[in-house]
Amino acid sequence: MKLLLVLASDDTFNNISLFLAPLGFELIRYRQVLKAMDNIGEIDPDGIIISAKDFPRHWKTMLQFVRSERPKTECPVILLKGGNFPEEEANKAVHLEVNGIVLESLKDSAEADQLQNILARYVSVEDKRKNRRYRAESWTRFGFMFSNPLNEKIITGAVKTVSFEGIAFEPDHPVLAADLKTGAEIPGCSLRAGDAILSPFCTLRRTGKILSLEFTSFPDGEKETLENYLENLPLQELRAAGDPRI
Repeated sequence: MKLLLVLASDDTFNNISLFLAPLGFELIRYRQVLKAMDNIGEIDPDGIIISAKDFPRHWKTMLQFVRSERPKTECPVILLKGGNFPEEEANKAVHLEVNGIVLESLKDSAEADQLQNILARYVSVEDKRKNRRYRAESWTRFGFMFSNPLNEKIITGAVKTVSFEGIAFEPDHPVLAADLKTGAEIPGCSLRAGDAILSPFCTLRRTGKILSLEFTSFPDGEKETLENYLENLPLQELRAAGDPRI
């Protein structure tokens, strides 16, 4: 499953990758609209995401180009908007048959879910239970740290997302993890999920500004503790929002 991303921002690409790569998509990125248009026939994507913030003029050109050959039922196009996106522009996007408009920042779980749900309406997404990623919010009470197995230095940082299978983590001091390679086994991990402190054995799956670690194993009972906590997060979100029904 190919998804074409037309994005100038590295941060936006990395952020979107956290949510879409685990769903089974092959992500193909272009930083220039014209190059993406030149190669769209060869790529033959199942869906397209383009940033209106990065390309305030050219997104309309690309959308018209795509729709001349690919109807919205066969190739969904999602537009990423910045904080200032006039209603007039949104109306133009609808007229040009965009499939959805989402905030580029994906600043909360609702925005990330919207992005995934739009794609799922038109594309057969491999949205398995284990692949769902939960964004870390203040009310989720996630925490993570680990010991670098090469020098035993403690690496702290911010949890970005957590799933049943792993975690995305941004170190406070990236230099402390710079010597770690993909595939490195990391036994000295500490994961907080609510009131529970868990001790997963992890494997490093992606390096860079944000590390991606797979949960290789847990001590007895701890995997079930994490799964139960993740499954209850939607209820916790309602409580955090002050829903009167809870």
